[in-house]
Amino acid sequence: MTDYALTLSDVAGHGLGPASLAVLPGEIAGLVGPAGAGKSRLLRVAAGSLKPRTGEARVWGVRATHPAARRLIGYACDSPAFPCALTVEEVLTYYARLDCADNRERSARGLVRDALEIAGLTAATDLRADTLGRADLHRLSFAQAALGGRRVLLLDETLSGLDAFARRDLCGRIAVMRDGRIVRAGPLATLIGERILEVILDAPPAEPPPGFRVTAAGLEASLTGRTVEAALALCRAHRLPVRASRVRVKSLEEVVLETHDGN
Repeated sequence: MTDYALTLSDVAGHGLGPASLAVLPGEIAGLVGPAGAGKSRLLRVAAGSLKPRTGEARVWGVRATHPAARRLIGYACDSPAFPCALTVEEVLTYYARLDCADNRERSARGLVRDALEIAGLTAATDLRADTLGRADLHRLSFAQAALGGRRVLLLDETLSGLDAFARRDLCGRIAVMRDGRIVRAGPLATLIGERILEVILDAPPAEPPPGFRVTAAGLEASLTGRTVEAALALCRAHRLPVRASRVRVKSLEEVVLETHDGN
């Protein structure tokens, strides 16, 4: 039997589900979807801070609401708030001392040093929390979640300060949510691996050819099951004034929008 780092089994309630998800040790999985899809609520269930009406969440086989599971989970919420008068180091030291109360093998100073390095906040050690920009606030939230070497990190919008390419490169698997349910999931390379043909026209078409959709610049169509040459030949057969064309890879944002519009 596979030992999962995190499992969500048919969790429902609070506008969720039923939703199920399993994450392997060492795996980085992303949860995406439009605003209000239920991503934050599902993460709170996984963190043990929100109890589902049905189903359960487990961390390394332990119920997420159990104190033993809480010591395994690091959770960073989407809107971090810290005492304004404290510096970055003082904030982390406060939480590190709580960790050391349960585990005296590490010093608070050592935990803080490691967390600062992991989050890239070493240069901001002496800055007060109320002077931090949005990106550094998220880094501080990440550092706090990672304190003590947590085995499962749940990051709600914590990486939103990164550019789209960096976020994409972090995740190996994606789950797409809509209306509290996971409606699509799979390896990221599979979900965004589809090639799209963009066709720029001198004038908009009265009606697009089969399989094409109208865009601001002209037309576009999926190349799944056909070649570029075949798609362009279809445009010529419809006597469309093709000025140029290019092939691109579908973006993660398009996957989310398609899932939202098509279900």
